[in-house]
Amino acid sequence: MRFRTYGAVAGLAAASLMMAACSSSSSSGDSSASASAGGDAGSVGVILPDSASSDRWETADRQYLTDAFSTAGVTADIQNAGGDKAKFATICDQMINSGVSVLMIVNLDSESGAACTKKAVAQGIKTVDYDRLTLGGSSEYYVSFDNVAVGTKIGEGLVTCMQKNGDTSGPVALLNGSPTDNNATLFKQGYETVIKDKGYEIAADQSVPDWDNTKAGTIFEQMYTQANGNFVGVAAANDGLGGAAVSVLDKNGVAGKIPVTGQDATDEGLQRVLLGTQCMTVYKAIKAEADAAAALAVALAKGETPTVSGTVKDTETGKDVPAQLLEPQAIFPENVKDVVADGFTTAAKLCTNAELKAACEKYGVS
Repeated sequence: MRFRTYGAVAGLAAASLMMAACSSSSSSGDSSASASAGGDAGSVGVILPDSASSDRWETADRQYLTDAFSTAGVTADIQNAGGDKAKFATICDQMINSGVSVLMIVNLDSESGAACTKKAVAQGIKTVDYDRLTLGGSSEYYVSFDNVAVGTKIGEGLVTCMQKNGDTSGPVALLNGSPTDNNATLFKQGYETVIKDKGYEIAADQSVPDWDNTKAGTIFEQMYTQANGNFVGVAAANDGLGGAAVSVLDKNGVAGKIPVTGQDATDEGLQRVLLGTQCMTVYKAIKAEADAAAALAVALAKGETPTVSGTVKDTETGKDVPAQLLEPQAIFPENVKDVVADGFTTAAKLCTNAELKAACEKYGVS
């Protein structure tokens, strides 16, 4: 099975990419990747945020973006800020000074992201927010998933797991993403609404600075201790935070008994879903997101005006930002195999020991 997310957005990417030059080559390294220029297109600079909040940025986004720009024959410089706002600013200045015609960023926070895009726009550079909307920024387009829908999937998944446990009400802990990430706000909006609407009590509610998994473990341990372990579920905003919560629960002998959510369909998250210590994750077809963003950037680099399907509200400026939003997919043990079928990971990466091999066989992961 292929996710409707990918098919719907792939058409946008393909339509734009067909207009780009066909011949290309690419290379990648720790800090950059490039493809040879083609046609009349200018170059594109991409700033990724880190590799600690989620390994997706280096294991998925970098390669998918590199491949898409290479196919389009457009020069691309892809660098990672490593979670450092000063490094982010330096990379931004370097890309502006190098003469990129399009700058695409995943911000570390809206303040530093907005400073970067404003400088770029002042130099006549087209700007795109990728995955995270920069509040108060100057980006002309935004490509991401419907992040409230992501949060809704998390909330719905948690409710499903709690009800399977026989808990139709009770105290729930929220382990949220970084308070400086607008996506984390939207995720929480989605899952908190579902949880409250279904009659559960929000008994603990904490955000994790910088999506730091180590801090998440400390924060959740404090939450767990203060509540005397009295949670019927934990809404964790991504797999890294979910893993931190599961570690605390495991230490207290209750891993798998209190449902915990996640997001990003990381290998570790999928393994926990297969083993039952994490009740679900949310899969976002990152290749489709990267292809859509690259297609949009290529069109801008060629001086075209891309058409996107929607808008999102910048809550600081009140501006409606043209946006291409993709739909997420909830993943439970029964459909982990669909993430493998989509090419996002492999059975070899998931089924790594006897216990996991047994779970993979049970759920048809091959």
